[in-house]
Amino acid sequence: MTVLACTLEGIGFWAPGLPSWEAARAFALGGTSDPDGPRKPSPRLLAANERRRAPETVAVALEVALGACQAADRDPAGLPSVFASSQGDLVIADYMCATLADAPATISPTRFHNSVHNAAAGYWTIGTGAMHPATALSAGDASFAQGLLEALAQLASGAEAVLLVGYDGAAVGPLGAVVHSTGLLGGAMVLGRGVRTGGTVMQVRIVEAEPGSVAADGPLARHAGGNASAPMLPLFDALAAGSARASLDAGAGRRLDITLVEHPAMQGAAHES
Repeated sequence: MTVLACTLEGIGFWAPGLPSWEAARAFALGGTSDPDGPRKPSPRLLAANERRRAPETVAVALEVALGACQAADRDPAGLPSVFASSQGDLVIADYMCATLADAPATISPTRFHNSVHNAAAGYWTIGTGAMHPATALSAGDASFAQGLLEALAQLASGAEAVLLVGYDGAAVGPLGAVVHSTGLLGGAMVLGRGVRTGGTVMQVRIVEAEPGSVAADGPLARHAGGNASAPMLPLFDALAAGSARASLDAGAGRRLDITLVEHPAMQGAAHES
């Protein structure tokens, strides 16, 4: 069985009432959320006028991405990135569909350019000045797991470190009857090949699994379980609790079984066992 391994260097997180990884971790360990917190992040990377125009999904993606880079003490401009979103921005998708049906000539150019699935990745590379590859992907409930596999593949191919970002917003309008997503959620990780002081080594195995075999019953999963990116939360719950294992739905009858080990010596980014 192939085991892919990396070092988790930094984490970023945002959910309603939990505007940082520190807040999320405290909540998962028995603390409380802030019901009066901001409705959406205000991404520090963007100028004021760009912050006003950026949709919620872009705002949360950029906020958690920057948080992970700062926690890892990595220059955001120096990292390739993987942005994983189950649905993209469904508020804008609903607007586009309704406007094209009723008054297509009135489509907003700003909303149009924000409608593409790689909008967050584009804002990130512009805001940071990053010239490294930026990948945007979607795989339904398995989006974050597939993003993790993509990041691990880039590490195994020679990247020193990779930024992984998962995010989704609410579903509205007729699309909301088909795609169920509430609230706003983002989580990010900087993953590296080598061992850095204070890092957690993640060893990832792909295994066959029955649908519904991944438990999502931790505090963070309960707090933001209605969001389309909630399938990533079992990993964040495990990290917050200091657990040694976590699993993620990887789609198509597969799951990722993840072992979390603090401060070991690790040779290489992947090995066969």
